[in-house]
Amino acid sequence: QVQLVESGGGSVQPGGSLRLSCAASGRTDNILAMAWYRQAPGKQRELVALITNSGMTNYADSVKGRFTISRDNAKNTLFLQMNSLKPEDTAVYYCYAQLPKPAWGQGTQVTVSS
Repeated sequence: QVQLVESGGGSVQPGGSLRLSCAASGRTDNILAMAWYRQAPGKQRELVALITNSGMTNYADSVKGRFTISRDNAKNTLFLQMNSLKPEDTAVYYCYAQLPKPAWGQGTQVTVSS
């Protein structure tokens, strides 16, 4: 069993930056990859960025060049650095761990508005 707890969300003006964190606990040795998803009101949950155990990354086209996913394996923590934020980035952001039984965090709200 793996538990995920996100932090770092908040409100920011367009063009601003935020850094999300996700602390993993429990049987973290079984994690194959980790990712950030987001869900905006009235829309489906979508993949934002993913990082494998070997450090390979993948990003949604909408965030390429603006967001950076990283992972501190020693501290079992996942990060998402978000720069040049846009109003369309407003959503609840979820941390995800790829496991035989996948784990999700509770979500953290990101609001981009002037």
